[in-house]
Amino acid sequence: MSHNKKGKPKIGFFVTCIVNAMRPNIGFASIKVLKQAGCDIEVPRAQTCCGQPAFNSGDDDSTRAIAKQVIAAFEKYDYVVVPSGSCASMIRCHYDELFEGDSEWKSRQQAVSDKTWELLSFLTDIMDYRPKGIFYNGMATYHDSCSGLRDLDVYNQPRALLGEVEGLSLTALQGNDECCGFGGTFCVKYPDVSGAIVSDKVEKIEATGADTLLGGDMGCLMNMAGKLSREGSDVKAYHTIEVLAGMAEGPAICKSENRK
Repeated sequence: MSHNKKGKPKIGFFVTCIVNAMRPNIGFASIKVLKQAGCDIEVPRAQTCCGQPAFNSGDDDSTRAIAKQVIAAFEKYDYVVVPSGSCASMIRCHYDELFEGDSEWKSRQQAVSDKTWELLSFLTDIMDYRPKGIFYNGMATYHDSCSGLRDLDVYNQPRALLGEVEGLSLTALQGNDECCGFGGTFCVKYPDVSGAIVSDKVEKIEATGADTLLGGDMGCLMNMAGKLSREGSDVKAYHTIEVLAGMAEGPAICKSENRK
């Protein structure tokens, strides 16, 4: 692994479409914590969508074109770090399917895929980071996103990081490893099924008695937070990195009022 002259790993930060459009605070929080962990960060302007919506819709040609843009934008970095299990999984696990038999792009794709990490896993497994002096007054429950858990084995890492946050207690969520119903294009193609799944998820969240819902994937969080809001729930949803950065004092996801 190459480092810059100060010995810091050079990170290409992949913002993700949904964070950029709907919750930039997650991006700012990510950069803050990555700097605290000792990383040198750049956010390439040439980055685009990871291609997952096209891939899930069976449009391999469009996905391949998008993937080439991502590979070209990020191949110069030591690591590609992504605050989303689904987008990280797309680059790390599924780009491989797009370039079979393409000698020109296969090696470039593999190099980028191999150095792509989900944010919370990267902080824990690569940087051995633990937050210090961070306080959050609340009881939280945790949702494990499908892609992060099943494709990338992200489970213990967020819990280890959150265990260092003063004032925060974690309570188990029944069905924490079950889909929230978002599933990218799934919720568009099958809205009735998606709605039934998230209704069940919200009932289980409310049953924990927690005042805060945490997770590592904005798509899942927005889906669950939206349903919680429509149900009139007081539960507030944040991306885990917002808590770790001490940046969870503003409006929660899908809420406009400040956190009390």
